[in-house]
Amino acid sequence: MPDIIEETLSKYTKGLVFVYTGNGKGKTTAAMGQALRAIGHGLKVLVIQFMKGKKYGEVIAAEKYLPGVTIYQCGLDSFVMRGNPAPVDVELARKGVSIAREALASGEYNMVILDEINVALDFKLIPLGDVVEMIQHKAPAVDLILTGRYAPREIIELADMVSEVKEVKHHYTAGVKERAGIEY
Repeated sequence: MPDIIEETLSKYTKGLVFVYTGNGKGKTTAAMGQALRAIGHGLKVLVIQFMKGKKYGEVIAAEKYLPGVTIYQCGLDSFVMRGNPAPVDVELARKGVSIAREALASGEYNMVILDEINVALDFKLIPLGDVVEMIQHKAPAVDLILTGRYAPREIIELADMVSEVKEVKHHYTAGVKERAGIEY
């Protein structure tokens, strides 16, 4: 009988893998909503933002108001050239993977968010095998969230939940420029 109890409990304490992908707006926002929900329950969250170096609103909010959230930005405040990334872009992305690998194995965090990692993979800044290995070897109780367009099939197959955010309409097409609190 104890084996049945242990098996049942493990289903409820298993860390899940979530993927937010697609061409629509809201993938990072969804992941940050999960972070907010987690810290509301006293959990510790690590966010690693790939290909981002700008002080986005979530970074400012975490520094000011969310002591349960740690954010590392592993990118520059500039565009990465697809097919010809600068060496610094590759180096920063690989540093992000290194930080993530350590955090996922340490058990120090209850949730780890790898923001825009799918794009970093698509731009060939990091090897897919490294990310697959991280997912497969994360501490068992850690929830892991991967965001960004172009989620590879291999990651989708490893995930427990995948949401595809589809653009139906976007204010950019009407000429509305990006603004603080909405896009960053």
